[in-house]
Amino acid sequence: MNQALDELLDLLDLEQIEQNIFRGSSRSAVVPRVFGGQVAAQALVAAGRTAPADRTAHSLHSYFLRMGDPGAPIVYTVDRIRDGRSFTTRRVVAVQHGQPIFHLSASFQTPEEGLEHQAEMPDAPDPESLPTAAEMLPRYADRFVDPGVVDRLLEARAAVDLRYVDEPPYATAGRSREPRSQVWFRANGKLADDSLLHVCLATYVSDMTLLDSVLLAHGRGGWAVGDVVGASLDHAMWFHRPFRADEWLLYDQQSPSASGGRGLGQARIYTQDGQLAISVIQEGVVRVPR
Repeated sequence: MNQALDELLDLLDLEQIEQNIFRGSSRSAVVPRVFGGQVAAQALVAAGRTAPADRTAHSLHSYFLRMGDPGAPIVYTVDRIRDGRSFTTRRVVAVQHGQPIFHLSASFQTPEEGLEHQAEMPDAPDPESLPTAAEMLPRYADRFVDPGVVDRLLEARAAVDLRYVDEPPYATAGRSREPRSQVWFRANGKLADDSLLHVCLATYVSDMTLLDSVLLAHGRGGWAVGDVVGASLDHAMWFHRPFRADEWLLYDQQSPSASGGRGLGQARIYTQDGQLAISVIQEGVVRVPR
């Protein structure tokens, strides 16, 4: 396991300071605010720590309310909404400096048998045939407003091996194309056999690239290129089938709409053998600076 993954796992191992109250810290990000995927993953950890051990996360719905301060701890308060015979519901509020910055509702279910069908996995190349971030990002250093963003991106993503199937938005700025993006990802090391940990790692990664497809439709290079200003507004995930976040997962993303200064991304995450593991939807602020 590499050091970056160790540090990420430490971030997800929240400190319990009271019943239903947890505290987490932050790691460096590309921009001077807390990475949204980190807050979502930590909030899901807090919710999962209060759910019965035999119930696994099957969905989350969340809102990003304020920018997080990476220099201050985040306090997560869990409200135990309901424990039914099959389902458990939790509500989590993340607070910094006395104000809520994030709100999450999560549901957990006792495993059971039922009807089965799924959307077919789209075609995608073998992830091992694609360039790593360390191989690809330096090629485009001249595209970014701040040349140091390459090092910050590599540092922020060092815990995860994330590989683009096609060129990312910053590589094709100025050329619009189909609003669809695919990446393969997996944790950069072996993880423990803890289903909550794998779900939380996938939640962390899911906020990294989901709005790429919005940018592609308009030939925009992205936040680090300086041709758009953006932030996540809300985020929802449904966990359909078991998966491991330390094995390759295909993140197939597309954008059906952008309007009113907002863009919508929706995605499906598949295991390498074609199982539909997760569905994701996110809306974000996407503004062209004046």
